[in-house]
Amino acid sequence: MGEISQAETYLLKQIRQGCAEAWAQLVERYQGRLLAFAQTRLNQRADAEDVVQEALIDFLRGLNNFRGEASLETYLFTILRRKIINCYRGKSIKKLCLIQDVYGSGDEGSQMSDVWGKVQGPEATASSYFRRDEQHEQQREALTAALGELVNRYKSTLKLRELQVVELIFYGKLANKDVAKLMKMKETQIALIKHRCLQRVQKGLVKQKLFAEPVKPGFENLLTETWEAQRLSCPKRSTIGAYLLGTLDAEWQGYVGFHLNELGCHFCRANLEDMKRQSRSSKQKVFQKRVMESTVGFLSP
Repeated sequence: MGEISQAETYLLKQIRQGCAEAWAQLVERYQGRLLAFAQTRLNQRADAEDVVQEALIDFLRGLNNFRGEASLETYLFTILRRKIINCYRGKSIKKLCLIQDVYGSGDEGSQMSDVWGKVQGPEATASSYFRRDEQHEQQREALTAALGELVNRYKSTLKLRELQVVELIFYGKLANKDVAKLMKMKETQIALIKHRCLQRVQKGLVKQKLFAEPVKPGFENLLTETWEAQRLSCPKRSTIGAYLLGTLDAEWQGYVGFHLNELGCHFCRANLEDMKRQSRSSKQKVFQKRVMESTVGFLSP
């Protein structure tokens, strides 16, 4: 979803200075989509409201730790998702994408595990652990950049079908055979697209000497964790709005529709539901204004 915008940076600066109005603006801007996301994960609206409130409190408490590596929306969604898992572990929590409910995936707890800690193996001393942690941060940043470049290449060349395949594998965590069935392609074609994706990403990382060659088997898990954390292929909110209005080109309309309805990304579906709610509210206000203008003259003096 990209890095934090200048507008968000300015808003956060005001909040750090204790500006209540700026905080109210942030809450108003994001509460709808956060609540919509929480409601897709939990069964009770009251539970969703509670967990969103707690997530916003956690955001304020840890605001100084936010460095702007991702957009503010992605950061807030990450806090909320972790909060849901921690508070409601053992209860019925829906998976990250609708498609996972059809084809199955790992449990929610395993999705949030820090597989980066397993890349280099255990270290003996505190100083070496610090170096390992620093290296992992470099690996995260490099992998995010490499995957982001790959996703942008798919989009700029309109290889959206290949992007759908890669999304299903690394974001939806579907097996090759399930992706082939869903996309109506041969399993060998799916395997080839996956191989090309891994090859392109690994090549750049090995070149930077951040990963050894050959890359360890757990590498695919790193791709999934990074894809989930950064929401690399999620359409922008403005693009979802254009989809809602039906103003996108046919290819993009199809891709965004796939991401929302077939892959079923709950983050983006939360944005979609929030925008629908805002649209209904706006139409109601327009209608109310029209009614008032047409009836006010009939009020008794």
